[in-house]
Amino acid sequence: MVKVALAQLNCTVGDLTGNAQKILNAAAQAFEQGARIVVSPELSLTGYPPEDLLLRPAFLAEVDRVLARLRQDLARFPGLHVIVGVPRQVGHDCFNMAVVLADGQEAAAYAKQELPNYGVFDEPRYFTPGQHAVTFTVGQVCFGLALCEDVWFARTPQAAQQAGAQCLLVPNASPFEMAKHAQRAASLAQTVCADSKMALLYTNLVGGQDELVFDGGSFAMEADGTVKALAKAFQEDLLMVEVDASGRILGRRETPLSEEAEVYQALSLGVADYVKKNGFPGVLLGLSGGIDSALVLAIAVDALGADKVRAVMMPSRYTADISAIDARDMAQRLGVRYDEIAIASLAEAFDASLADTFAGLPADVAEENIQARIRGTLLMALSNKFGPLVLTTGNKSELTTGYCTLYGDMAGGFAVLKDLVKTWVYRLSRWRNTLSPVIPERIITRPPSAELRPDQTDQDSLPPYELLDDIVQRYVERGQSQQEIIAAGLPADEVRRIIKLLRINEYKRRQAPVGVRVSPCAFGRDWRYPITNRFTETPIDNP
Repeated sequence: MVKVALAQLNCTVGDLTGNAQKILNAAAQAFEQGARIVVSPELSLTGYPPEDLLLRPAFLAEVDRVLARLRQDLARFPGLHVIVGVPRQVGHDCFNMAVVLADGQEAAAYAKQELPNYGVFDEPRYFTPGQHAVTFTVGQVCFGLALCEDVWFARTPQAAQQAGAQCLLVPNASPFEMAKHAQRAASLAQTVCADSKMALLYTNLVGGQDELVFDGGSFAMEADGTVKALAKAFQEDLLMVEVDASGRILGRRETPLSEEAEVYQALSLGVADYVKKNGFPGVLLGLSGGIDSALVLAIAVDALGADKVRAVMMPSRYTADISAIDARDMAQRLGVRYDEIAIASLAEAFDASLADTFAGLPADVAEENIQARIRGTLLMALSNKFGPLVLTTGNKSELTTGYCTLYGDMAGGFAVLKDLVKTWVYRLSRWRNTLSPVIPERIITRPPSAELRPDQTDQDSLPPYELLDDIVQRYVERGQSQQEIIAAGLPADEVRRIIKLLRINEYKRRQAPVGVRVSPCAFGRDWRYPITNRFTETPIDNP
């Protein structure tokens, strides 16, 4: 049997030297454990996705320089084959490649053939597709190479099998979304194992990169589609597996996470890596006594530690006493720094300044939004003075409908719940409290409110969140049409209203900070609708 190490690494885009050191460290550890092959993730040397760095000749030249040095450094491990992901310029073409380094030489090089151009992926902008299968033999096993998208189609695995491969090695940079791991396993069991009759060793990237989170979960699958080894999720890991020429696999198998645990860890890792990789000393957020900010606070503390998190309560004349009580309670439970800055007098000063201009007009959303914008200004002032990143606390349901304030609650640098609908906010809050009761129960059970006017609740302006989120998930995440949603039994007037709100609030979403992607279609890289847009779907009763 041949021992193979699946090196599940948290690589940082552009940190060529740091990424090379991670690969080298993994190789050293694997060599000590008797590995003959180490498989690092897709584009492991550059991090993924490098985006328009790939258009800079200086970047590609530095990739070549660092790769040459890594090749020589790996020569200290005789007989070890290390697969490294790199971009490579050849003439006018750039290829997404997996190179095999062994004994100070480049033993093989494979160019990715299937270049994804959907959702968050834009690889044809940068890369030219490869054309040829690549195999190499270690011990008694012939290994084929494929890269990420290649194995979602039968053509590339079959070509490797026809070239003699008995086991397919697949470096990946596959981002997380809900239920993605099961989808990967089911698809690969069909396209690789069932069709090509090969075992599969799948190494995935781990870590946060802007709005993307890579979940790891590297695995080894026998030719019958059975997963025989599984790495940890959402953390670096070195999964050692053994494979023979018949495709039989031995290895460690971690226990899969629950759906709630997966989503929570994705959000936590997204926050942790965004803050740490960009050099922020910590984070701060407005803690309102509501469920959204409560969940964000819990995630931030779990991601960074209480000493890196600061919560600020900014009560207005409409803030209920229980909101302040619950905010203080939660801050104390988590051990974070907590401040209160009253904004009633600031709002009154704005009202006085605008009194003549607003004379004769009833108070409305203009006055409500002043309060939100005062809070945003205060948080940004604290950020400027002390350096922490402001986390916004709005959710996907609010962003869909525009139930959020530009330069108010949208002000900040990272939107933790940007891709999480409100019903999932409740679901994760309840799940987090099963680990330890950090969120006061009343925050979860009381009706949600922005507290910008007397006796306000979210449902004054929005349908029940169960209905709203069903519409959002069907229209945005599953791509269903207005007609299909109504035909499924959802109320036609609410469906039309929510879709209209979605369309007219695109300009707000374009100005929202980046946030963690956890759904099949997040606002940002996935969602590219024009702001200036007069298209509306034909109503179902007027075809």
